[in-house]
Parts: sequence; C-alpha cells; structure tokens
Amino acid sequence: MSGKALRTFGRCVTCLARAGSELVLQADPAKLELLTMNSSRSAYASISLARDFFDHFSLASTPQAPSSTPLQCSVLLKSVLAVLRTPHNALDRLAVSLPDPDAPSSTSRSIASTVVIKTYRIACSAEPQVQTLALDRGRFPSRLVIRPRELARLLSNFQSSLQELTIIATDPAVGLADVSGDVGGKAVELRSYIDPTKDDCDTRLHTQLWIDPAEEFEEYVHTGDPVDVTLGLKELKVKVVAMRKTQTCDAL
Repeated sequence: MSGKALRTFGRCVTCLARAGSELVLQADPAKLELLTMNSSRSAYASISLARDFFDHFSLASTPQAPSSTPLQCSVLLKSVLAVLRTPHNALDRLAVSLPDPDAPSSTSRSIASTVVIKTYRIACSAEPQVQTLALDRGRFPSRLVIRPRELARLLSNFQSSLQELTIIATDPAVGLADVSGDVGGKAVELRSYIDPTKDDCDTRLHTQLWIDPAEEFEEYVHTGDPVDVTLGLKELKVKVVAMRKTQTCDAL
C-alpha cells in the first residue's frame, strides 16, 4: 500500500490501539479485517478494508488452506505501531506478508526510497481468539445519529474522572418525565452513572444534560417506552476519536 491508503491504514491502527493491545487480522479474498478488544471485554472495534484499498492484495492457497479460507493471525499493536513510527510522508510504500499460515512471524517492509528499505519481523499467533459482534438493529426501538464533533462537545460537559455514562431515550411526542418546564420537550438525556453502592456516591459530581434531538442529532428515532443504556465513557471517547479521524457520523 502507498500514498493515501498508507496514511489511512496508519490512522486505523492508531485508533484501534486506543481500544486494545492485540490486533487480529482476518483476511479473505474480498477484504482485510482489523479487530481488537480491550482486556475487560467491554469495548470491541473492527475496521474492514476492501481489497481495492490496497495496491496489491492476494492470498496464497495451500492444500490445507484454500484461498477461499479466511486467514487469521494476531500481533501486538505496539509492534505494528513501531513499524509505522516512520512519518507517513517519508514512506514510499509498505508491504506486509505472512510466508506461511502457520508461520510464527510476519514480515513488514517499509520503503522510504529506492535505496532505503526497512524490514521488520513481528511475532504473531496463528490461532487468535477472533471475536465477532452480531446485533439485530431491528430489535432495538431507538436509533440516533450524531456527528462526532457534536458528541465530543456534549461529552466535554462531564468530568474526566467519570467512568460510565447513561443515555436515556424517550418518544419525542412525550418527552422526558419529571423535568421542569425549561427542559420540557427534550427527548434525550445524558446522565452521569455513579454506582449507588459506593460510599462516596453522594459527594461525587452528578451531571445531567437534556437534549433536543432536532437541534443536536442528524437522525433520531424512538417509539414506545423510555429506554436507557449505560456505556463506558473511556471506550465511547475512543470511538468518537475514530469517527472524527474518518469524518463519519456516529450511530447508536
């Protein structure tokens, strides 16, 4: 890979490194998937790169593993980041190869010019614990889409030490219950989640934001009774950073 694709690949790896420490690569003839999960299994991230993303992309077939069989391996993200430490504008191209599906290491070669070639060998596992995330969106009554910059602005209202955040969604025609007139009609609430069993629960700062979906969201759909979900704030901020780098909207 080279040029813009190489820079995008570097940003993808950097974003995944914020979520986990191990990178799982899963390749089939159509695409390459990059996956990671944090140690507590509370955050999962995956990025798919179509074969057209690369200058050259191929899977060698063997009697034990035909080309149609997905190739899987895992490496430490810090090792991949070390390969990408050279500024992208100083690289001409990057080539990655796994000589054999059962090989204990992969080879990464970064070419800064026609006379400077850096070769790295990275230890990898041929039997990674590949995690897949399967959600049927049709089973959930709520959907909201917000631009990452706006979500980051909303999250900045909460203290940096907060670990979890609760999002409450209601029907816009009904609005949130038990709120005063100055926030009436705002159908979404962001609320600090603090474990009530902790001794210092009453002394911690509690923050609540009431949001009008028409003003803040690109899209908001909810029908029926109010629903709430509690998310890890650290993991949510990682996702916001990833979305801002790719300039896409965030859907929940």
